[in-house]
Amino acid sequence: MLATDQNKKYDLEERTALFAERVRNVCLKLSKNIANAEYVPQLIRAGSSPGANYIEANESIGDRF
Repeated sequence: MLATDQNKKYDLEERTALFAERVRNVCLKLSKNIANAEYVPQLIRAGSSPGANYIEANESIGDRF
């Protein structure tokens, strides 16, 4: 396996973005009813939070000593 293939396989930023996109696509296919009106927004927030958390964890918070 090439190094670039291996890096792509474990690119967590890309994988979390794809996960959020898949969650959104599933939510768009759900029927619109009272129960889903409550659950779908929560599911979308939960599905996108791993990507946001990953990006936040990788940002530089300040200068190191």
